Amino acid sequence: MVTKCIKVTPPVFTGLDEAANALKNGKLVAFPTETVYGLGANALDESAVKSIFAAKGRPSDNPLIVHIADISTLKLLVTTIKPEAEKLIHAFWPGPLTLIFEKSPNVPMVTTGGLNTVAVRMPDHPVALELINKAGVPVAAPSANRSGKPSPTLAEHVMEDMDGRIPYIIDAGPCRVGVESTVLDVTENTPVILRPGGVTFEEIKNTIGQVKQYKAEASVEMINSPKSPGMKYVHYAPKGKVIVVSGKKNVFEWINKKTSEDEKNSIKAVVVAADENIANYSTGIKMSYGSIGNPQEAAANIFRIFRDCDRLGAEKIYIEAIPEYGIGYAVMNRIKKAAGGKVVYLE
Repeated sequence: MVTKCIKVTPPVFTGLDEAANALKNGKLVAFPTETVYGLGANALDESAVKSIFAAKGRPSDNPLIVHIADISTLKLLVTTIKPEAEKLIHAFWPGPLTLIFEKSPNVPMVTTGGLNTVAVRMPDHPVALELINKAGVPVAAPSANRSGKPSPTLAEHVMEDMDGRIPYIIDAGPCRVGVESTVLDVTENTPVILRPGGVTFEEIKNTIGQVKQYKAEASVEMINSPKSPGMKYVHYAPKGKVIVVSGKKNVFEWINKKTSEDEKNSIKAVVVAADENIANYSTGIKMSYGSIGNPQEAAANIFRIFRDCDRLGAEKIYIEAIPEYGIGYAVMNRIKKAAGGKVVYLE
């Protein structure tokens, strides 16, 4: 298969008609959103959705998020819209918030990973919205990467993983947010965040009052039947071993000692740290995720950094933990998953 890359620069949308027609006719199209690039198919076409799993190498019990461009489409996909959901839609759509509803019979089970719930969001990106509008169908779209690899925030990342596997990639430059959407289950009595992302716990709480944060160890049953992407399988990982280091002191000394040992043993190591701290590291290849006081910069950069580490052939990647507030919580969620959940805590 030849993969065609279509460059689009809003407010000019030349080339989208061809891709939209492909979506409508059961083909796959990778497209930009404000979070990461998505790999889209007609969410109501069972055969098209199955081709997403094949292209990604994604397990079929891992549910997909359905993207819409008009609120009226929601009624086609879900059975009930609770008052809390209406408040969140008003506050955060379009935006990086996915809501989980009871699904309507219109949505095939393959789209929902075999569940009776469906995840829906409206992306905050002009190209995504224009594409969905032109296609005239809701679009199921996980991240446009091979399963388990870092999510793509540039079209070139998609091309690395999907060249020859899908017919179209739409290139509209870098993604603004850089980590996936927050996933909130509104079918529960108290809504629960299943995956942290671009809309924070604090923002949701301020909008609807009570909200819970899902903890992975709390429910084996939920892990066996995940209601959200990112709950069950290894995600976001570069090829090298990721080592997350957290502490108020001794972090520089500990990482410098480890990278010096790596250097002696001819192990290629990368240190990922804040702008303010990067000069404290004497060995290893150094990369900055941005200012420690601006976790949005880390969100926008972390997946690109993971892919840069792969290109360099990094065998070990030492990452300074970032403060877990606001979107920083979502960034650390992705970093910890890449590290297999392990963190080195220093006094």
